[in-house]
This record gives sequence, C-alpha cells and structure tokens, in this order.
Amino acid sequence: MKTIISTIGSLFTALFYVSIATAAPSAAKAKTEYVNVDGNRIAYRSIGKGTPILLANRMRGTLDTWDPLFLDELARAHTVITFDYPGIGYSSGKLPDDMGQVATFINNLATALKLKKFAILGWSWGGFASQTLLLEHPERVTHAILVGTNPPGKDQLPIGQHFLERAFNPVNDLADEEVLFFEPKSAVSRRAAKASRDRIYARPDVVSRIPSTKEEIQVYLGAHTTFRDDKPGRREKLTQTRTPMLIICGDHDISTQVENWYPLIGKIPNAHLVVYPESGHGPQHQYPELAARQVIEFMKLAIY
Repeated sequence: MKTIISTIGSLFTALFYVSIATAAPSAAKAKTEYVNVDGNRIAYRSIGKGTPILLANRMRGTLDTWDPLFLDELARAHTVITFDYPGIGYSSGKLPDDMGQVATFINNLATALKLKKFAILGWSWGGFASQTLLLEHPERVTHAILVGTNPPGKDQLPIGQHFLERAFNPVNDLADEEVLFFEPKSAVSRRAAKASRDRIYARPDVVSRIPSTKEEIQVYLGAHTTFRDDKPGRREKLTQTRTPMLIICGDHDISTQVENWYPLIGKIPNAHLVVYPESGHGPQHQYPELAARQVIEFMKLAIY
C-alpha cells in the first residue's frame, strides 16, 4: 500500500511540474513589453526565471528572429531577455553608429530593467556590442557568451563574398539563410535551417519589422567599423579581463570565421572556445538545445 501511495504521489508531483512548464510563457508567444531608455520606447520580451541573460542581436535581427527553441531551452534555468535596439524592430529612436554608444545603450537598458548584474549573450554584431559592454562596464557583466562573432581589431580572414551577396537582400528566403547562417553543403545543416526558420516564422508578420533600407544597414556597418578599427584598444583589453567568456562558433562561418579567434587562444585568461561541426554563422540555431545547455552549464560552473 505504501508503494502504491508513493507512486501516486510521485505521479501527481510530476503532473504538477509538467502543468507549470506547459503554462509558462514560451518565446513564440511571449508578450512584447516596453521600457523607456534615454527617451526612447524600447521593446523587449522576457521569459523564464533565474539569473538574467540579456541577448544582443545580430545585424538586421529583431525580437522575432531569435529561434524560439533556443530561447525556451535557455529559459529552463534563466530569465531570458531579448530586446530591439533603438530604431530597430519594435523600438523607437535611432540606432547608434558607434559600438561604444551601443554598449552604453545596453548598459542603460539593464538599469531601466532593474538588473544589477547580468550575463550578456551577443550574436554576430551583437557580439561586438557585448564585448564592448564587457570591457566598458565590467562591474555589470557576470558572463559573456559570444556567438558567431569576432574579436576587436582587424580580422585575419575577411567576410566571404558569398555572405555579402545575400546579406543585404531586403528579405532573406530559406536559400539565403542556408548560406548566411548555416552550411549549405551539409544536408544536416540544411535540414536544421528549415526547422529553425519554421519555428521563427510561426510567429506572424516577422518580415515587416526587419531593417531593410540602405540607410539602416549603413548605420550597422558604421558601428562595425568602429569596432574593427579598435582605436580604444579593446583587443588588448580583452586579454586582461577575467570575466568568463564562452565563444561559440560554426566551423563553416563565412562571416565571422572562427580562425580569427586563434591568435587570442591562450591570451584571454578565462575564455572557452567551442566549435560546432557542419555549421555556419548561426550555430545556436542549428544546435539550439545543445547550445542552450552548454550556456547553462557554463554559467553554472565557470569561475569568475
């Protein structure tokens, strides 16, 4: 009898936790909220519970273009906050054309959201902003997760021509995304590209919020130039920080090639480099569950 009662109790407990998980808001259905930052109405979404992670997006990315499966997996252990830069997506204002100003915006956003300390996860262009934030506001950042991005300064390997041929199309279709974010020569990667795109585009009207004009794109490029020129000497400063860094790259990224990190191996005291196979510029969208779980374990176990 005790065994039966214990089994029934365990079943009810399991069902209780399943019902909580089911009821929790998912990234695909998360409500868009707004906060005032420097006089601009900034859009953000928040899911999950736990220590916060701010996610800084790629060039032309919006709240809608993160893979919801990746966000949901992160939200198993953390409060996951995505946002739109000023003048991008759902936010008002104007995107800064200097990476230092972008970092200041993220810092002010964190203050507006009442975050004292937080982890920053930056993808591509957002990785440039995340590194700048880490170096200019180190007291705020507990961990930095850098996805499909490059360090400050001149890259040894430049952006591939195939990437440039598709990156600035007003709307990127699946064929574009296979080249931009995945590895089109790999059947595994192509299947992952379609699965990720299907999850992203399950939310209605994704396209209308994506920046597409030459003027908007030029601002992104201007900020990238300030990061690459590295007049503040951020590359050298990166080798002096002990903030834990997890760098996730694809082995066939034709935009921010993993080889550009190689000269810094052994020079950044607390950096972890992970390279995913048969993947491109969006490794966290090809391997959403693996990437999220590695981020969670990294934040749990990395010493700072």
